Amino acid sequence: MIKKSILLFFSCAMTLMLSAQENQKGAESEPVRLIRGPYLQVASSTGILIRWRTDVSSRSKVKYGTTLGKLDQTTEDLALLTEHKIQLKGLLPATKYYYAIGGLKDTLQGNQDNYFVTLPEPGKIGRYRIAALGDCGDNSINQRRVKEQVLKYIGKNDLTAWILLGDNAYSDGTDSEFQSKFFNIYKDDLLKKYPLFPAPGNHDYHDTDLSSKRAQETHETAYYQNFSMPVNGESGGTPSHTQAFYSFDIGNIHFISLDSYGKEDQTYRLYDTLGPQVNWIKKDLAENKNKGWVIAFWHHPPYTMGSHNSDQEEELVKIRENFIRIIEREGVDLVLNGHSHDYERSRMMKGHYGPANTFDAKKHNLSTSSGRNDGSKDSAPYQKDPAHNQGTVYVVSGSAGKLGGKQLTYPHHAMYFSDAEHGGASVLEVEGNRLDLKWVCADGEIRDQFTIVKKAAKVHVPK
Repeated sequence: MIKKSILLFFSCAMTLMLSAQENQKGAESEPVRLIRGPYLQVASSTGILIRWRTDVSSRSKVKYGTTLGKLDQTTEDLALLTEHKIQLKGLLPATKYYYAIGGLKDTLQGNQDNYFVTLPEPGKIGRYRIAALGDCGDNSINQRRVKEQVLKYIGKNDLTAWILLGDNAYSDGTDSEFQSKFFNIYKDDLLKKYPLFPAPGNHDYHDTDLSSKRAQETHETAYYQNFSMPVNGESGGTPSHTQAFYSFDIGNIHFISLDSYGKEDQTYRLYDTLGPQVNWIKKDLAENKNKGWVIAFWHHPPYTMGSHNSDQEEELVKIRENFIRIIEREGVDLVLNGHSHDYERSRMMKGHYGPANTFDAKKHNLSTSSGRNDGSKDSAPYQKDPAHNQGTVYVVSGSAGKLGGKQLTYPHHAMYFSDAEHGGASVLEVEGNRLDLKWVCADGEIRDQFTIVKKAAKVHVPK
């Protein structure tokens, strides 16, 4: 009886094993189709994560190398998956790599346009270009034209990276909306070549339906499934251990990506200054004071009179009243936001925490210059003394897709330049102690620009 039971057990086990093998063979024999990506995440000076999606489960393989046509290095994953994530490690800093993605035997994509450049070593001074796209994912003509003009502007140069300012897939941030209004739009250029660092907006939390409250508390949204963030300090900065907010370094620039709509511990928002996110921000900024530049980006702006009103919306009011003080105290040089579907830009300023009509240019502006540095009247660059590091420039750049809308009190009193008629994206160019931002519009015009220069620190020489 015992022998029969043992034989029956082994017979069943063998049947299951053979069945599993047949299923795997079946999965491998099915033609695999690439339906998303590839796209580049969690970039650093020595590594990068390559993601893509297939229509059926398959194994994952990336071939890569520094010479086109000689992809002599390989990383693979034997698991059968539709969501493919391959982490490349041990790469050289600031080095161009070509790559191909696919399964163990087939190649889904890999040609002269499949390449990336690893980030520079932390702290290294160079010339870096970062594009910032806000409110982009609406599948509009404006979205496509803005993308085309950003690519035309950079020309034969490469972007070091690009960032998202939230509301990345309208109107509910569903996976199908991400597919049709984000991944399909950028798949042939930005996504496959340049590392992406996103931030979420309210529409990424199902803002237009009843599931928004639960999404805010659980972060169970397509946004968090579709993107991978450097939550453990892989890209520099202080580990956050959450995809909602994180930091990273590009050479001598320190970036912090924040979540202005979700809740931490099901309670705390960005404007709750004792919450986990703000506690992490304070720690991160304190630990990165030695960086040449500090740039913060999130969705909801403290100052806007575009399609949204920063005097009336709760998130915007509380961020301005509570949170901005921390950003300014810690010496953040530039803040980039979306939410309003226009472009608005302040001078170098500090200390304005009230409604728009309480803004006092003499009190709150630290410079009378436009910052444009183009030879026009009052166009000298903004100057920052690194010893005190006072002043921040605030930019709303939320028209990379969605466009238009003004309040009756447009423009906001704190904003030097405002434009709700043209779509565009912001392109940062940083080299050493100089930072330039250019607003590249959908028609190719650069309608605003400014420059910040950090003075050389004075060195005391003993007599």
